[in-house]
Amino acid sequence: MPALLQIQGLQAGYGASRVLHGIDLTVGDGRIVTLLGKNGMGKTTTLKSVIGLQPKQSGSVQFGGRDITRMAAFEAARLGLGWVPEGRQVFPTLTVQENLVATAANRHGAAEPFTLQRVYDFFPRLAERAGNLGNQLSGGEQQMLAIGRALMTNPRLLILDEATEGLAPLVRDQIWRVLGTLRATGMAMLVVDKNLGALLDLADQHVVLEKGRVVWQGDGAALQADRATVQGHLGI
Repeated sequence: MPALLQIQGLQAGYGASRVLHGIDLTVGDGRIVTLLGKNGMGKTTTLKSVIGLQPKQSGSVQFGGRDITRMAAFEAARLGLGWVPEGRQVFPTLTVQENLVATAANRHGAAEPFTLQRVYDFFPRLAERAGNLGNQLSGGEQQMLAIGRALMTNPRLLILDEATEGLAPLVRDQIWRVLGTLRATGMAMLVVDKNLGALLDLADQHVVLEKGRVVWQGDGAALQADRATVQGHLGI
């Protein structure tokens, strides 16, 4: 399967402190890859480096056959990277509906583009709260909104950092169902989360980071067979 996202030798950090030490990672078209590891191992830095929010010290990032290594985040987003950041970062003084339409686009001619109604079908609570401001929503509602906002850009690759972190069980279950539905449509994803059971059901490939290096990778069957080793890296 062709590589939609190809990361090679990625090194990045903050000031004089290097966080990533040569990350290699591939996401095939229509595939779902998880990025696993304890806190502080470089998962968020990897995602931010991919989308252009964190400068790269060396290495390369290719997306859809184009070199995006030095590309600004807004340029990468226009190529089809959908970003659901840790902490949601919804626009606090815009309504739910305004949040959803603020960056909406269909630049790549999706046959069934995401519309307000389609996002509301996924997350009925957002339809109920359409006129409420972003800062009036619960954490779970803000996460639904952050996912919906990314989907409204009709991305080729959806990147989620801590997809269900800190959410109530019912909200987590709803988000996993939505991601499962997106998988069935062929949406490619790169996902960070701590819910290993849900990720095993969702993803095609798993990559474990430790101290900014890839220390294990494999499919679901390999993870199940080597679960004790993987859980040792995750501290579970």
